[in-house]
Amino acid sequence: MNKWLRKSFFVIVSVLTFGLVTPTQLMNSVNAENLGDRDAFEVPAQESILTSATALFEETDFNREKFIEELIKQAEIQSYQKFGSKIKPVIENEFREIILPNIEKALDETSAQFPEEDLKNLTITEQPSAGHSEKIFNIKNRLTGNDILLFHVRRDNPPQAGYWFNFHYHTYHDEFQSHHELGSIYWAKNTPPKWMS
Repeated sequence: MNKWLRKSFFVIVSVLTFGLVTPTQLMNSVNAENLGDRDAFEVPAQESILTSATALFEETDFNREKFIEELIKQAEIQSYQKFGSKIKPVIENEFREIILPNIEKALDETSAQFPEEDLKNLTITEQPSAGHSEKIFNIKNRLTGNDILLFHVRRDNPPQAGYWFNFHYHTYHDEFQSHHELGSIYWAKNTPPKWMS
């Protein structure tokens, strides 16, 4: 009976905590307490498990600001990955001062349009595109797979003005037709290297 009760309790806790607390973790925490008496084993273990499960639910509460901060960190990482080792050192400071705050503003404006339940499902793509392609990263709905925002950088070469990197994004509201400017950064008169080189 004791084994059956213990196994049932582990299954219930695993289901209630959505698998965040595993039976192995529970056994390790119970063993760490070194309780000798078998009757004393059951009650304190249950109380500590319920307390830790409550703490996990409080820690996993969705926080919009932290979610946006994490998206911005990922956006910065993806951008630097796209720039590669040749472009990044040249434009990194201007990117951080000019473009990144505008990306943050775009993400804030977009996140305000989604209820919390939908916002939780937004994710950033894993890989920027290389070569001459414009894609830095996309924000998409993980459940539907639909893109929400497309962040791009284009190499511009106006006559007699050298090369510029034009940062912009597209949104699903107009089926990704309009360019929403984030800013431009000057490269030089010579042709910039390919992305991710």
